[in-house]
Amino acid sequence: MLRILGNRKHLCDGISRRDLLHVGGAGLLGLTLPRLLAAQSHAAEAQPAARGDLAASFGRAKHCILLFLYGSPSQLETFDMKPNAPVEIRGTMKPIPSSLPGLDVVEHLPHTARVMDRVTVVRSVTHPYPIHGVAFATTGTPAIDVAMELSPSDPRHQPYIGSIVEYLQRRAGGHSVNSVDNVFLPFRFSSQRTDESHRAGPYAAYLGGEYCPKWTEFVGEGTKTVIKARAGGFSFQGKEPYLGCTRNSTFRMSNTGVLPGMSLDRMDRRRSLLAQFDAMRSDLERSTAVRPLTRFQQTAFSMLTSPKVAQALDVRREQSATRDLYGLTLFGQSCLAARRLVEAGTRFVSVFWDEYGLAGDAWDTHFNHFPRMIDQLLPNFDLAYSGLILDLERRGMLDDTLVICLSEHGRTPKLANVEGGGRDHWSRAYSALFAGGGIARGRVVGSTDDVAGDVKDRPVSPKDLLATAYHLLGIDQRTRLPDRAGRPIGLLPDDASPVAEMLA
Repeated sequence: MLRILGNRKHLCDGISRRDLLHVGGAGLLGLTLPRLLAAQSHAAEAQPAARGDLAASFGRAKHCILLFLYGSPSQLETFDMKPNAPVEIRGTMKPIPSSLPGLDVVEHLPHTARVMDRVTVVRSVTHPYPIHGVAFATTGTPAIDVAMELSPSDPRHQPYIGSIVEYLQRRAGGHSVNSVDNVFLPFRFSSQRTDESHRAGPYAAYLGGEYCPKWTEFVGEGTKTVIKARAGGFSFQGKEPYLGCTRNSTFRMSNTGVLPGMSLDRMDRRRSLLAQFDAMRSDLERSTAVRPLTRFQQTAFSMLTSPKVAQALDVRREQSATRDLYGLTLFGQSCLAARRLVEAGTRFVSVFWDEYGLAGDAWDTHFNHFPRMIDQLLPNFDLAYSGLILDLERRGMLDDTLVICLSEHGRTPKLANVEGGGRDHWSRAYSALFAGGGIARGRVVGSTDDVAGDVKDRPVSPKDLLATAYHLLGIDQRTRLPDRAGRPIGLLPDDASPVAEMLA
């Protein structure tokens, strides 16, 4: 009997790597044959097809970097300022002109202001779910509730956009040896908060755990000590790398290579398992049903040993001036690592500005809104975002790299009367940024009312934004994938469509 690494669970969150799947040669053929055949059939039938006047932009993006600002920034203190609104709406921050005539941005984004002529701003994103629905923003899930948000294993979830991209690329035979096509920085989502729960969102759902993003680990430490506290007795005191990190900080693939907790003996055992598999599979390779599984096993091990990904993640190899361009912070260096991964061939890279040390953190500014935006959030985003756009451009990579900056929702037009001011959740109107990869340069799509509270024209749903991304990546949103029961499921709801005004 052959003993190989594996797991029949469908989620990669919380799965023990000691789980083993025992199969015999005949058992392997029967393990998931119907689903594998169905997946191959659906992938073959769902060849991308451009439609109408969108044809010219179909497949323009060869790579994608998704920046996600968890907790959600205020539209009023970023890209949809309302300087003529009452002070309880507009707040105290001032607008400054950007390189895009007619578009002002907040005064604390001076570097970003200089690159807005390369960007399309969508000011009219809207949906009915003002919760931290990362899954709603980044998957085809048609609706979200709190129970789903807090449960990655909820069967109603659909696959993350990066997982879809990787799945279809593999089924089309486009996966490159010794590369990782769906990488997530800087660490496993919601893993650095004080409680042990994990929020839903960047998971592969019914596609299976092998298509979850491959998490990285941050190797380094912060340079600024913070004290955080919130209701319920939760608190955190320590150095937060989102505010600043040491120059020797870098990244590596999570639980890969010879890391703390993995001895050379354990590494050799993994190598031995693959050798066993290789020795016994010659007759199995005659069956096309087995090839996706063997390819995954090979790719998983190559990820452990190939220097290509490790070198891309090692931002210490960059010149100091380039590192400083992005800002010496966790988010800035994650964006730099994303550029390096794309340059090395990775198709889809996610960079999340996540909670750190405390739940309800990051851009979730219910209280101390102005101090956090001024001292912690806006300046560090400013360097990271502008640095990424400029660096991609000067390397000739921006035209075929789609850069998306999203959040779950916006924030309330009216300020809360709390210490430091506060804005609560608001999903009726907010902004998103797109650049590169077939996106129009210097364009504003949609608008809101006088208080940035409701969409005035051209409403755009998160599903429309995903449809636009799929379109630019050369993926027809009409593609159907088999769920766990073999039923064909669409990538997005039927009413989603690419936003033509965003396209070059």
